Amino acid sequence: MIELTGISKLYQLGGVEYPALSDVSLSIRRNEFMALTGASGSGKSTMMNIIGCLDSPTAGTYSLDGEQVAGLDEEALASVRNRKIGFVFQNFYLMPRMTAIDNVAQPLIYRGIAPSLRRAHAERALQRVGLGDRMRHRPNEMSGGQRQRVAVARALVGQPELLLADEPTGNLDSRTAREILDLFRQLHDEGQTVVIVTHDPSVAACCKRLVRLHDGHIAEDRDV
Repeated sequence: MIELTGISKLYQLGGVEYPALSDVSLSIRRNEFMALTGASGSGKSTMMNIIGCLDSPTAGTYSLDGEQVAGLDEEALASVRNRKIGFVFQNFYLMPRMTAIDNVAQPLIYRGIAPSLRRAHAERALQRVGLGDRMRHRPNEMSGGQRQRVAVARALVGQPELLLADEPTGNLDSRTAREILDLFRQLHDEGQTVVIVTHDPSVAACCKRLVRLHDGHIAEDRDV
């Protein structure tokens, strides 16, 4: 589903070129449950931004579900993100004054979907993550684990090809983190492609494939 070939990314820092990624090639199959890991400065955040269409490589090609995206402009990349990628972040990024169902329905506004249909999709997404009884609660009325489930439902509501999670358990206690990882495993079992970006070896060990970056190169790629 994802094909990265010869991906490089150079940043200019004080007039000096800094290679964040160097000639990286990676394939991710549909319905994989993969961890992208590495130490700070390894290139994993840059790789996540490229996979998530948040940034473009300096060189190389990137195909997402058969669509070439490496050379697209910002508007086209935004369209790909909206249609094909669901994001889950460490800090949840929920709107505090909105209920869970309104938070989840928010991405569908940008697709021009009618309000009644947005609400139906949001209800199904919340039920899918086990929050059918919390739809009208606001974030401050929910636990950290429940807020992250709302964030997962929001990522899923548009039926993305790829669910991309950036340190999704970083703000959770160990028990709640296990619950969220179990949710990702359940979604994978249902057919969802999941990529978790993490520096935590215990989180990476919960996935079925581990790709570790080091100094802008793939240092390890193995089944877990």
